[in-house]
Amino acid sequence: MNDKLQRDEALSAEYALGTLSGLARLRFARRLRNEPALAANVARWQALLAGLDNQLAPVTPPEKVWKKITLSLPEQRVIQPKRHYAGWLAAASVAAFALLASLFLQQPTLTPLTVLNDAQHQQQWVVSADSKLAQLSLTPLHPVTIADNNSLQLWLIPPGKAPISLGLLDNQKATDVALNSTISRSGIIAISLEPRGGSPTGQPTGPVLYSGQL
Repeated sequence: MNDKLQRDEALSAEYALGTLSGLARLRFARRLRNEPALAANVARWQALLAGLDNQLAPVTPPEKVWKKITLSLPEQRVIQPKRHYAGWLAAASVAAFALLASLFLQQPTLTPLTVLNDAQHQQQWVVSADSKLAQLSLTPLHPVTIADNNSLQLWLIPPGKAPISLGLLDNQKATDVALNSTISRSGIIAISLEPRGGSPTGQPTGPVLYSGQL
């Protein structure tokens, strides 16, 4: 393994653990959008580390710990307002409006959620999601070749329920999927081969080519 692969492996592990922070995390998140193989590596680390959470029981800190933290905080000083504060209020209002606008216009950060495998258990698609599971992005690790009279359709299969269509996918590049409602971290994500334009019945009619557990 060369130096770049070793560094990417370490960054993927740090990102999955949550120890990668600041500008380094932002730069790495941008790379995940454009490098499906790197996103798949992060998803693999997240799957490996997920079992650790199941082994840990929550621990409530003793009351003395909270008291120590409170005492260590700097004393809050009350600042008396100055006479001419109208201009300050106007500037603060403008800044607040700009901040809210930037928050609403900012693209959600998507992180790898799972990887979809084919029948040979080969990783083929990386599924990324925002923190609220309200938006997905599916990226093929390799361009998928299908006939002109076919389409790839994405499905969510909740436990014990019928498949729910999440729309059609681009077989050559990443597809963003905005969900009407948030989904839970359970069930199966699957891609089936359907007639061009999607399933005519609202349920999968063709073979399931790729699938993965949420």
